[in-house]
Amino acid sequence: MNDFAAAVGGRGHTVAYMMSRFPKLTETFVLDEIVQLTRNGWEVKIFPLWREPAELIHDDALSWVAEAQFLPTLSGEIIADNFYWMVRQPKRYFPALGRVVSENISSLRFLAGALAAFPKASTMARRMQMQGVEHVHAHFASHPAAIAYVVNKLTDIPWSFTAHGSDLHRDQAMLEQKVASAKFAVAISQYNRRFILEHCTVIDADKVKVVHCGVDLGNFDTVPPKAQMDSVINIVCIGTLHEVKGQTFLLRACAKIEDTNWQCHLVGDGEDRAKLEALAIQLGIKDRVIFHGQCTRERVREVLNNMTIACAPSVPTRDGRREGIPVALMEAAAAGLALVASDLSGIPELVVHEETGLLTTVADVDDIAQALTRLASDASLRKRLSEACRHKVEREFSLSSNVSALQTLMLEPAA
Repeated sequence: MNDFAAAVGGRGHTVAYMMSRFPKLTETFVLDEIVQLTRNGWEVKIFPLWREPAELIHDDALSWVAEAQFLPTLSGEIIADNFYWMVRQPKRYFPALGRVVSENISSLRFLAGALAAFPKASTMARRMQMQGVEHVHAHFASHPAAIAYVVNKLTDIPWSFTAHGSDLHRDQAMLEQKVASAKFAVAISQYNRRFILEHCTVIDADKVKVVHCGVDLGNFDTVPPKAQMDSVINIVCIGTLHEVKGQTFLLRACAKIEDTNWQCHLVGDGEDRAKLEALAIQLGIKDRVIFHGQCTRERVREVLNNMTIACAPSVPTRDGRREGIPVALMEAAAAGLALVASDLSGIPELVVHEETGLLTTVADVDDIAQALTRLASDASLRKRLSEACRHKVEREFSLSSNVSALQTLMLEPAA
């Protein structure tokens, strides 16, 4: 029996998961990864940096919220634990604090976030030692990776992190130090891996691994959605209503679709909702645009079963935000929908133009409209692309396969 099989089949491994906020409705990929790890026999301790004030929580997140180890900004325990490390391990504590300050000084956002969370690192470190944590994995290359870095400097517990989208592309302060310190760094796409290596020129390139986010294929039927037989072409875009998702370009594109009975469904909520509602009125398509608001994942699956096409018209924003590979696209593909998406970042690694979907030029309304019109008018094309994309998801974006790959990396001996 190899090390991986022994760990899964035997007592398992104890791993700590760190993220900025928990439970976050839009970050189901973190929750799914944790759930899959426990299915594989591992014990997971959750250490969020902050508690997300969520009005809506996925049903399968409720038990994890109860177990998550939320910490206040400051408490008697946190103060005592900081003094513990200052006195017992000053040669670890103060250099870690100094590195966090010096390496983030160029980014006020990163520096403020790291310093706000730094006191908690002492308590997290002590708890992880007492709870037998053998590896720490942080989701996002920003604040969670910085605090996992501090925990490692205090305890020597090996760690790693996953870089997704805006957490990597908006700012690269301390990135090279994080990659150098980590046992390995995960990029969710080849695009992200190239980006990391371009900004971390002195680190060992082999430390940066590509492990896609994945979807639980068991949650999605293999039969085509019933909407494929409907006369209405239902177009869905899932994600926070925010500039980075590009919903304004989708609405403008939909307004250009001719000779088709269509509806556009926006699943999610956010700061751009009022702007998008006003735009729908301005374009004269108000009655054809449905705002579903925030939805649980169960509701999202119900919506997908009634859709025809999924569109992700993502755009880079002025402040540097950028998508990775939207998990919503993976789920839409798993549900049997045809995909239209921007030729941006890692998206072409899922949506291969003319093979598993249609790619469009970023922020090009006419291009998006043409792709949607083409799919709306050609059922055989939708069927060919959706079937090919479902197979690609099964091969490359399976949750169980990709979590197993991540576990193997955690178990490998340090170089």
